[in-house]
Amino acid sequence: MTLEPAPLVMTGPIVIFGGPYSNLQATQRVLQEAARRDIPSDHIICTGDLVAYCGNPRETIAAVRASGIRVVMGNCDEQLALGATDCACGYPAGSACDLMSAQWYGYANSQLDDTDRAWLAGLPKRIDIVIGERRLAVIHGSVSTINAYVFASTPKEVLAAELALAGTDGVIGGHSGLPFTRLLDGRIWHNAGVIGMPANDGTTLGWYSVITQVRAGLHIEHCSFAYDFEAAAAAMAAADLPDAYAVALATGIWPSNDVLPPAERSIQGMPQMARSLTWLSSAAVAPVAEVAAS
Repeated sequence: MTLEPAPLVMTGPIVIFGGPYSNLQATQRVLQEAARRDIPSDHIICTGDLVAYCGNPRETIAAVRASGIRVVMGNCDEQLALGATDCACGYPAGSACDLMSAQWYGYANSQLDDTDRAWLAGLPKRIDIVIGERRLAVIHGSVSTINAYVFASTPKEVLAAELALAGTDGVIGGHSGLPFTRLLDGRIWHNAGVIGMPANDGTTLGWYSVITQVRAGLHIEHCSFAYDFEAAAAAMAAADLPDAYAVALATGIWPSNDVLPPAERSIQGMPQMARSLTWLSSAAVAPVAEVAAS
């Protein structure tokens, strides 16, 4: 029998972000954003994959550790902790991202020491939080599978099954790289997006979210930030990593759409917009219709 983790009760705003991806400049910048909002480190949660495409794996881990924020284990973190031979990202075999992952993963794997791996190995795969009257499960991919891709267009029945498995009012996930919030029959699936790569939207921005308790329920704000992507690209060049991901930092377009469903492929190059919604408490109004924000 698997016991659910004890929830962390949070009374102030929470910052959520995913996918630092060895991008030290973006990591430092999002932490500055949280500090600007006066949000303490124990109210900041990363949805995993600290290490991936970019050029500063050890420095990014060090920055996150020093910050004292909470981190959920991503599939890349898990594989690196094990000293495995690949990232287990779930890319289609033989796809462009599958082939390029051998390069960046090999580099990252060569850079980490035993202390880094031990710290990654100790990350939880799930953190439950309570804010207001809602309990949320923070995971990486899906509740059932660490490297599952969940998007705004994922079928409702799939999300419903995962929400039932979570046993909570909602799920905060990562891994897919695209920010969205979706309400389903009074429950929620939220993805803050990632900071280490753009959102395939033709901009160089990183994405995070802020969740705040308000009188009516929970206010969820999708936020973006600019950072020194040129310095991040230079670090990738110095590490002799694939040019395609450095180009993605500058163009805002991913090198491959292999993992994307048709709906998400159709909006490539269309700038994401900062947006917000209020997830109304059960006592506030009648049930809210399903909403997708992407």
